[in-house]
Amino acid sequence: MSEIQNKVVIITGASSGLGEATAKRLAASGAKLMLAARREDRLKDLVGAIAKSGGTATYQVTDVADSAQVEALAKETLSTYSRIDVLINNAGLMPLSALDQVKVDEWERMIDINIKGVLYGIAAVLPIMRQQKSGHVINLSSVAGHKVFPGAAVYCATKYAVRAISEGLRLESNGEIRSTNISPGAVATELGNTITDKDAAAGINHLYEIAIDADAIARVIAYAIEQPSDVDVNEIIIRPTRQEL
Repeated sequence: MSEIQNKVVIITGASSGLGEATAKRLAASGAKLMLAARREDRLKDLVGAIAKSGGTATYQVTDVADSAQVEALAKETLSTYSRIDVLINNAGLMPLSALDQVKVDEWERMIDINIKGVLYGIAAVLPIMRQQKSGHVINLSSVAGHKVFPGAAVYCATKYAVRAISEGLRLESNGEIRSTNISPGAVATELGNTITDKDAAAGINHLYEIAIDADAIARVIAYAIEQPSDVDVNEIIIRPTRQEL
């Protein structure tokens, strides 16, 4: 039996892209899913598709920038499934722009979702996982969390922070909590849709001509989850073969 079978998994940012692809893959492997995002119509459609394929999933409308909503998400998951085995902190934004564009509102929104959202997720599930003496937190960083690019200083800063948080959680795990940091390169998702700066958007559109499918990341996430409990996959970088940076 797969190590994924019957594991209770929360996925944030589940309404599209990596979250949606991961939900479908894990459901097919027998996971019990709690799907979280802001777009309820997308969540309903995804839960319906998973159920039609014989999988188990429910959803909770959640803005990860709101700590109370994330706490409610964890409580609803516990109420529904009686435990939480895996949290996938996937929700994120990428409104790239040069610093001299001074898009402060976009900087703040990235920090709220990309950093605070990750921390709120960990805060909501960690006491539960400690009580269980087991659990797994998977954070989605980026190749931008390993290298700083022009026009991406704030986004890179948020993804470096995700790596630091992932490593800090690993060091504090006490052998109970597994911590995985996954850093994708160019992947075909809606992430670039939040870019309002025309120059940055043009650059990303050019890079994403070689983007790989979201299911490539879903397979990596499944790989990390399906390892035996004494194996902790800590860091994976995955990018298109043709992507140089």
